[in-house]
Amino acid sequence: MSVGEQSNSASVLGRPDGSAGPPVAGRRSVRRHVIAAAAVTALGGLLFGYDTGVVSGALLFLKNEFGGLSSLQQELVTSLLLIGAMIGAFGAGRVADRIGRRPTILITAVIFVVGVLLAALSPSFWTLIVARVVIGLAVGSASMTVPLYIGELAPPRMRGALVSLNQLAITGGILASYLVDYGLAASANWRLMFGLAVIPAALLFVGILTQAESPHWLIRQGREDEARRVLSRLRESDIDAEVAEVKEVAARRVSRRDLLARGVRPALWVGVLMAIFQQITGINTVIYYAPSLLAGAGLGNGASLLANVVNGVVNVGMTIVAIRLLDRTGRRPLLLAGTAGMVVGMVMTALAFFGGSQLHGATAYVAIAGLLIYTGSFAIGLGPVFWLMIAEIYPLRIRGQAMSVATIANWGANFVVTVSFLTMVDTITPKGSFFLFAVTSVVALVYFAKRVPETKQRSLQEIERDLGPATGDQRAPAAR
Repeated sequence: MSVGEQSNSASVLGRPDGSAGPPVAGRRSVRRHVIAAAAVTALGGLLFGYDTGVVSGALLFLKNEFGGLSSLQQELVTSLLLIGAMIGAFGAGRVADRIGRRPTILITAVIFVVGVLLAALSPSFWTLIVARVVIGLAVGSASMTVPLYIGELAPPRMRGALVSLNQLAITGGILASYLVDYGLAASANWRLMFGLAVIPAALLFVGILTQAESPHWLIRQGREDEARRVLSRLRESDIDAEVAEVKEVAARRVSRRDLLARGVRPALWVGVLMAIFQQITGINTVIYYAPSLLAGAGLGNGASLLANVVNGVVNVGMTIVAIRLLDRTGRRPLLLAGTAGMVVGMVMTALAFFGGSQLHGATAYVAIAGLLIYTGSFAIGLGPVFWLMIAEIYPLRIRGQAMSVATIANWGANFVVTVSFLTMVDTITPKGSFFLFAVTSVVALVYFAKRVPETKQRSLQEIERDLGPATGDQRAPAAR
């Protein structure tokens, strides 16, 4: 039977098997509804990327603002957003499980608008600090709720690409911030650099109003009829089995102790350690400080911002490649290959500074090439794979809380690295700093090879059974 015939019979009989209930959609209808929901929600990822990336250029012009900013004050402007992100991720997990994924994203959009406007209109340094913390609350919430929401909407065969659409939105937001920084460099208008983020924040609020609640969350709340109506637009085949599986898992009572249960701990550790490795391998030092570092090494503001734009283009381009490959080659091959490339990029960047902190001629090109290799490798591997996997590996009954824990770990590690990077560069030089990141990338590669499972084209319930107590195996499963 063709898709068109199947759709016609579904409209007459209810579902293709002739049973009662809402008709399931055809392939084209499913793709349209799922992609629309993912695209709207991924605006949260774009805001995540823009608000974390825009500070890299703004710092060049903030140094002389408010009576002049010290290195510590610059670190505070950059890193205190991450404190807000940790708080936002922690709170969003509870809120998303209590009131739903969709209302949580609406609240997140409002917080983005408030924080962005406060930053753009800041009359003092400390007002700007408060604004960055408020933006951080929204960034942390978006980093947790967006992949959670998309992961629960998407069919297994599309989940890798669609959850990674959020990562593409993040890298697109970073690139947009770099382009804005470069475009406004002549005017040094850092306020407009921050303020332009209000546009996607408003679009996120309006767009999410048109979307449905997560069907998995609806089932957990006993709203099965609503969940079936949503699933009927998002699935090509009978939805009874999915509803039954979600109900079975959701029926179990959950407490905080469940996060540390023997059957859950392997998945919890995989998510938390991937979160930490994503940060201590140095990615956000490149995102936040590359222009300042390159300008300090003698390239000048314009050249440093242009190099940053090229880095952003590579970031977006390799993320697109990753999206095309995640559901074809799998998560593990991209994760391992990408992490190996990160090692190569960091070693090259470190070697460029071997002759000192100033870059001249060929050493400048080597440093930029190393950063590009590093960023591209991150974008095809650890960048998208981490956010995808934490939406896949946790049991439904604790998914919101567990993703919150992993996201908090991610932002916490991000904060530690970001608040100490300039001091570390002063202490052990750029060469030593980048060699250190190369070493941590090697450690990450070894851990990923031993402990991270493959999750390609497997239902969330199948992954849960493998990582949960039903298998009787308390270790992370071997790659498949």
